[in-house]
Amino acid sequence: MQPRFNALWFIILVPSAMFSLLYLWQAVFPGKINPDVFNYFTSQQVDAAREYARVARLFFIGSFLVQATFLLWLVFGGPAVAIYGWAQEVSGGSYRGGILLVFFVVWLAQRAVNLPFQLYGDYFLQHRWGFLTQTMGSWWLDYIKMAGLDLLLSSLGVLMFFWIINRWHGSWWLIGASFFSLWLVVQSYLWPVAVAPLFNRFEPARDPVLVADVRNLSAKAGLPVDKILVMDASQRTTRANAYFAGLGKTKQIVLYDTLLRDYPRDEVEAVVAHEMAHWRQGHISKGLAMGILGSFLLWGILFLVLRTTLDVEWYMHYPAHTWIVALLFFLLASFASSPLQNYFSRRMETEADRVSITLTENPGAALRLQLDLAKKNLSDPSPPSFIRWFSYSHPAVLERINTIRGQRGIIIGDIPS
Repeated sequence: MQPRFNALWFIILVPSAMFSLLYLWQAVFPGKINPDVFNYFTSQQVDAAREYARVARLFFIGSFLVQATFLLWLVFGGPAVAIYGWAQEVSGGSYRGGILLVFFVVWLAQRAVNLPFQLYGDYFLQHRWGFLTQTMGSWWLDYIKMAGLDLLLSSLGVLMFFWIINRWHGSWWLIGASFFSLWLVVQSYLWPVAVAPLFNRFEPARDPVLVADVRNLSAKAGLPVDKILVMDASQRTTRANAYFAGLGKTKQIVLYDTLLRDYPRDEVEAVVAHEMAHWRQGHISKGLAMGILGSFLLWGILFLVLRTTLDVEWYMHYPAHTWIVALLFFLLASFASSPLQNYFSRRMETEADRVSITLTENPGAALRLQLDLAKKNLSDPSPPSFIRWFSYSHPAVLERINTIRGQRGIIIGDIPS
């Protein structure tokens, strides 16, 4: 049952191809630098940030193009059907056995195809620019743990996928989207207590001044915080961050030890206030709601794609290589919808920046924080317009500075260079 290339695939591929070419062009030719950045950054800082961003962007788009090309070849070039036939033979005609064999072969192949990009982008590039503190052995240990977790969850997911599409032939997209939406909620609940501890150590914050600052901010925000944890991020990175995680009883605020080590107290307070602002404004629940809405849309389109790509009657089981078709669809759809996802994310980040200032009443610290983060993380201070629109989940640093200045009327002289 060879998959058919049809109009739906053409509609999906065209924006993905256009976005890829535009992203690649601006990664190589980022254009002129906004002269306003030199009010805050030296030319050396701008050049270093642009060079780091250029390489990181090329590896990002290269990884996507290689994965998309590989899956397109599997689906429409013939290998998907051949893998399915081999799996049926090896499994002795077992339907579930064939599904798991097809899944495992493609899972291994995808890992192999993406490993060079991941190894260089996540290890060598980060080491070269001084961000990664891991040894090669530690990096591989993390990689194996994450791969094992992905293999376990994905194998269960693929079996559930085929159970759903074969049981509810006419409405499986509604059932599939419902199960996936439930998983989004469960994942948010379980991640901080079941997955995150596999990779990092979390300890209760012991600094009484820090605890008092967080409690004071939580009182202002109207968000009771039961757990204030410090994560040993320095075992892997020099970058600093903080985040809220969990739902219900698993809700917690996590601070990187690098944040506490490398940033002054008022900037730490600004970071915490920004994360609290996300919760106060309901961004976590809004993000989940948009994820759920998006999942129903994607599953509905996948239903149409599979119906027009594969000849499967209502009384037949979907062949095991249906999974490869679904993987290709989700890869392309996720990429093509990136601008929409990131648009909403940037709006939430801007709102959180504004609200955080009302919590700290210290816009100067918020400004210094943005500059310190940008300089230490080598954030491109003047990113190309298309790349910013397509892939930035956070506003660029100049936008964030202007947001804060507009909030409180800060002048450039208030910001140390």
